[in-house]
Amino acid sequence: MITFVVSLVALVLGYFLYGRFVERVFGPDDRPTPAVAKADGVDFMVLPSWKIFMIQFLNIAGTGPIFGAIMGAQFGPAAYLWIVFGCIFAGATHDYLSGMLSIRHGGANLPDIIGSYLGNATKQVMLVFSVFLLMMVGAVFVFSPAKILGGIWEPAYFTEHFGPYVFWIAVVFIYYIIATMMPIDKIIGKIYPLFAFSLLFMAAALMVMLLVKQPHLPELWNGVDGELLTTDRLFPCLFITIACGAISGFHATQTPLMARCVKSEKMGRPMFYGAMITEGVVALIWATVAMYFFYDSPEPGYTTIAGGADAVNDAPTIVNLICNDWLGVFGGILAMLGVVAAPITSGDTALRSARLIIADFLHLEQKTIRRRLYVCIPLFAVTMGILIWQMADPQGFKIIWSWFGWSNQALSVFTLWAITVYLVRQRKNYFITLIPALFMTVVCTTFFFTEKVFTLAPMWTWVIAGSALLVALTWFVAWYLKYNKSK
Repeated sequence: MITFVVSLVALVLGYFLYGRFVERVFGPDDRPTPAVAKADGVDFMVLPSWKIFMIQFLNIAGTGPIFGAIMGAQFGPAAYLWIVFGCIFAGATHDYLSGMLSIRHGGANLPDIIGSYLGNATKQVMLVFSVFLLMMVGAVFVFSPAKILGGIWEPAYFTEHFGPYVFWIAVVFIYYIIATMMPIDKIIGKIYPLFAFSLLFMAAALMVMLLVKQPHLPELWNGVDGELLTTDRLFPCLFITIACGAISGFHATQTPLMARCVKSEKMGRPMFYGAMITEGVVALIWATVAMYFFYDSPEPGYTTIAGGADAVNDAPTIVNLICNDWLGVFGGILAMLGVVAAPITSGDTALRSARLIIADFLHLEQKTIRRRLYVCIPLFAVTMGILIWQMADPQGFKIIWSWFGWSNQALSVFTLWAITVYLVRQRKNYFITLIPALFMTVVCTTFFFTEKVFTLAPMWTWVIAGSALLVALTWFVAWYLKYNKSK
């Protein structure tokens, strides 16, 4: 428990110390924000700061800091280090600066920001990449909650004539369409704060139970007694497994939603950096709960909870088991909100972001419903096609989730490089994003070649990692020297 407490304090201090440092590097001022200058009553509008924080937190969180942290805890106490250092120096910095750049560029979406600093060709690639990633999020976060709800109740008529879970899939998609089409303050602005509060309350209740139970957890300096529950390599797999809670490129697709609702640039640090630190705290709590489940001494938690032994690799079931065992009926309700409502809300904002990205590319104004439909109809049709393929293939969910994890982190690489170029051009401290950009480039390149394309011996992992670092650093130095020479 000492590692957990120290890590928790480190995250809080990271917000007040390093977060303030990053804010000073960027230099927010009093210029009019897009929420004021481009108000349209649909996507651009001023929202209260507390509501922006809660929506931003739920937008970037969903079940990411829960499921990712649980599976990441299988790597042992090393998960603490990645959550703390990844969140403070990479994830929160990435979220804050991508959000502030969106504000400075009139509420621009991620592909436009990347195109401004990495070139038009990269912008076109990122546009396709981002939209496809967001559609994958929409598809992935339909089936799992529909399956859980279908296990509780489903109309017999639908099950008999259309198959299991179809009723709830239809319900979720109808909600997606409504939430994606409606002005942001009508549905998202009203229900998201409630769901965000539920996630935060559940995490706080579990932290209290950890402090009460005082389980004998593995500490960073002792490691795990015995073998880890995963055979995956610590590097690079840990850094892909725990994305939300450390760093996630998906967040940069979501920050423009709230960048269009912020009244003042000076609200940026609590809205963007603060929301990511909060997500890191949630991930830290769930990683610690998972440590109890996997590695508590003298008996791991899964041996003391009915059904635990069958759920070691099933994060949603672990959530239900822990919440029901520790928090009772009320905990079960919170768990249901966590594993059902949270992914649904992540899915609808993902598709909303996709709508805005496509609309900006096609120069379609989104104030009228008719023009929103021009984008939404094909967008939802393709997302439904991905979902149908996923349901038809027994390995569909696993395949999509695996590629989603890598794509998510690869997106953070492009975002970090774009921000680094911006900081260089503005003659600001670019090392705050250069170092995370280099690290994530190495992680994603190594994971792609050693886990997705080939299955290579450990020696090749380090060869590829070293090569990726050398190429990325050489590219940056060459560009930096050329840029300074031109000035």
